[in-house]
Amino acid sequence: MSKVAKPLAVFVGLLVIWHMAVSVFDIAPFILPGPLAVIEVAISRADILLGHAAVTFMEILLGLVFGTMLGSASALFMAYFRQARSWLLPVLVVSQAVPVFALAPVLVLWFGYGMAPKVAMATLIIYFPVTAAFYDGLRRTEPGWIDLARTLGASKAAILRQIRLPAALPAFASGLRVAAAVAPIGAVVGEWVGSSAGLGYYMLLMNGRVQTAAMFAALFILAIMAVAIYFAIDAALRRLVAWQPEADPAAFT
Repeated sequence: MSKVAKPLAVFVGLLVIWHMAVSVFDIAPFILPGPLAVIEVAISRADILLGHAAVTFMEILLGLVFGTMLGSASALFMAYFRQARSWLLPVLVVSQAVPVFALAPVLVLWFGYGMAPKVAMATLIIYFPVTAAFYDGLRRTEPGWIDLARTLGASKAAILRQIRLPAALPAFASGLRVAAAVAPIGAVVGEWVGSSAGLGYYMLLMNGRVQTAAMFAALFILAIMAVAIYFAIDAALRRLVAWQPEADPAAFT
């Protein structure tokens, strides 16, 4: 079975289980509509849903870009300057210690109801996994490689550029995969707190009007978009670290 067929089979299986659960337990549509009703609403309101999806997609994409840039810069700064670790590590921990829901109203108050607070939310969520994974990869470079480079007269910048950065790419890729998975959280939470567009805003609006099928349709599109973003980034990262061999799954059995 191909790589596309397996996820598709799982997706169809989940839809069948969902439909059977609604039918067997006779669940009221305002509590849990059936998948056919959700798909019907998604098709009939495709133009509205796609408009809101475009806003959420842009928020997620910008959050990924800014979060990756900020996280990579922080990791490099801590790896290159040892004195910076004692200053940046507490900031890194605090950025995750404060709940996202607590920060959302503050960001909306500062940046308004536009796209800026949602991008800031996504950036904050992405910042930690990228920084932590990349920094861990940088500081766990094989010591023998660094010693050999120093013996050959390589400068600190050359060692960082030609040895430590390539060696840290697999760890960076792992952090970015985690970031891609959690990036939609920041955008949607920001839209729930204060927004006039986006899938999170539309879900909240439909929930208030007790249009559960429309709310699930927005959630359905959000899930598809989040999975698509993850697999697109995963495919790009596989090309980036194509030189790294993957362990055979049979080795773990």
